[in-house]
Amino acid sequence: QPRHYPPTGKLTGKVCLITGGDSGIGKAVSLLFAKEGADIAIAYLSEADDAAQTQQEIGAFGTSCLLIKGDLGEETNCKTAVKKTIQQFGKLDVLINNAALHWEAKSLMDISTKQLLNTFNTNFFSYFWLTKYALPHLKKGSCIINTTSVTAYRGSPHLLYYSSTKGAIITATRSLALNL
Repeated sequence: QPRHYPPTGKLTGKVCLITGGDSGIGKAVSLLFAKEGADIAIAYLSEADDAAQTQQEIGAFGTSCLLIKGDLGEETNCKTAVKKTIQQFGKLDVLINNAALHWEAKSLMDISTKQLLNTFNTNFFSYFWLTKYALPHLKKGSCIINTTSVTAYRGSPHLLYYSSTKGAIITATRSLALNL
């Protein structure tokens, strides 16, 4: 039985869409935003048990949690995630692009074109698509948070294209900030 923790109220009335919010860094962020009073929509790939556990933990803060299952490496699922968030909560205040996948490889020769495309679709293009579909719903004072990795700066001998996607996120985030 989860304990009930009253939110601090700093984000009461806010709605956050968090990709990959069912586990890892995304789960930690989901729980912290819920603790601050935000309602949470979690877009996740396929880990239904993790998502349900996170939803239960978010509920302990007295906030709502919508689970949205789908492969964000496909544009239509990104559009659907934003649409379902708006349908459920009537608005969107914070978009947190966090979902990512990677394959370790000792050599460039071990990476298939399919793996390369899947990595970029999920780790980079989903950020673009989600932001594109969220922008019409974001108001002045809203936030877009894009998660990256230290591998963007230092590289990684075994995460060749994961690191590349994280570098692309940094550049796109800087450019988007200037654009907006």
